[in-house]
Amino acid sequence: MEQSEKMILSSMYVSQIIGSESMELIKEKSMLPDDIINSKIDGLIKNQLVNEDRKTLTEIGRSSLHIVLAGGVFDIIHPGHIHTLNAAKALGDVLVVVVATDSTAVKMKKRSPIHDQEQRQELVNSLSIVDICLIGQEDDIFKTVNLVRPQIIALGYDQAHQEKFITDGCKRIKLDAKVARLQSPIPESSSSKIEKEYGDSIHGI
Repeated sequence: MEQSEKMILSSMYVSQIIGSESMELIKEKSMLPDDIINSKIDGLIKNQLVNEDRKTLTEIGRSSLHIVLAGGVFDIIHPGHIHTLNAAKALGDVLVVVVATDSTAVKMKKRSPIHDQEQRQELVNSLSIVDICLIGQEDDIFKTVNLVRPQIIALGYDQAHQEKFITDGCKRIKLDAKVARLQSPIPESSSSKIEKEYGDSIHGI
């Protein structure tokens, strides 16, 4: 499959997740003229990867994409995050990142986040390696997992979730996903450490 065709399928997948118009995203990502895009979509329909509506994926089209799901608080984006997300993206075609809700962030970090959940979503969405960033669900991460239906769930080096917890939860929603534990070359990088060292300037004091 050509890279441009994979990009069209990826854009359609992302658009389905967030409920947006896929053609606009395809144009933005590909920079191709409309006639070339439409010609490629015609080919994808012929190969039964895209439905006749020209904007949603068939089961074959969906299964041809390797979706990677990663999650975290992402309160202060630091080099450890970038390395981890690059490693996650390298595992598949589409990287979906879930940021924790504010209340979940408090439970995880034992402090209020500097940025609220919408700001953290915007920060992560601004990273070129991320295809789409979503805000998580309260108390049940598998609601979002079920929405995304990834083939791979990537866990960062410092994430508390254990592989068995993830695999058991996936079984409950009948999802066969692999769990990948990612390593960071900068394990001392963390939002909490950065805030502790530079807290006064971060908070504008």
